[in-house]
Amino acid sequence: MGAVPKRKVSRHRRGNRRQHLALTPPVIVTCPTCGKPMRAHYTCKACGTYKGRQVVVMPQPE
Repeated sequence: MGAVPKRKVSRHRRGNRRQHLALTPPVIVTCPTCGKPMRAHYTCKACGTYKGRQVVVMPQPE
C-alpha cells in the first residue's frame, strides 16, 4: 500500500498551496543609453546596448 490521503483536500486549502504559481509582470526600466523602456537584464530593442556596450548592430532608418 502507498501513501493515501486521509481526507479530501478542500478547494480553499488546495488554492492556498498554489499561490506561488501566480505570474509576475516583467520588470521595466529605462535604457541608460537611449532612455526608452526596456526589460531589466535584457538587450535594449531600440538601440541594441547592454550594460553600456553595443552588442547588437541596429539598422539605420532610411
